[in-house]
Amino acid sequence: MHLTPVTDNSITVPLVFAYGSLTGLPGRPAVLPGARRTWGVAMDNRQAIPGYKRFLDPATGEAPPVHVAFADLEDGDGDVDGVLLEVDAAGLRTLDARERNYERIDVSHRFDGAGRVWTYRGSAAGRRRAARGRAAGDLVVVRSYAAAAGLAPDGLPVLDLVRVDL
Repeated sequence: MHLTPVTDNSITVPLVFAYGSLTGLPGRPAVLPGARRTWGVAMDNRQAIPGYKRFLDPATGEAPPVHVAFADLEDGDGDVDGVLLEVDAAGLRTLDARERNYERIDVSHRFDGAGRVWTYRGSAAGRRRAARGRAAGDLVVVRSYAAAAGLAPDGLPVLDLVRVDL
């Protein structure tokens, strides 16, 4: 995807609409119309991928064999609250690497006058993992992530797991 910075108040900045755990970063409140949040993306916690993360049971220190769900966006008739983050090109590259279960998409047309605005939507692979987890009955939500994302667990089991960066 080609990056074209936008001009906002005479300062060239790319903007990212954050709607999950990134909403804790400094930004200005914003609403993405025509969308809804879901638990539509997952990672397979059975896999230890160097440079990524894994979730451990604090009581046992073991990685439970589950799919861990993350917030995702779908088109819908609602509005999603979030924040607009100003990031430079290096920041976008960092976010692209961090959001490995997502793809960065252009949602500028949903923000009148804001210029170029990006957000992250679940990748096909991330969405397939969530679907496999639902089908297997092992799709779970990490309590601390649900709190940071501000998204109700939608009937999924909520576990107290600890994130470990690999």
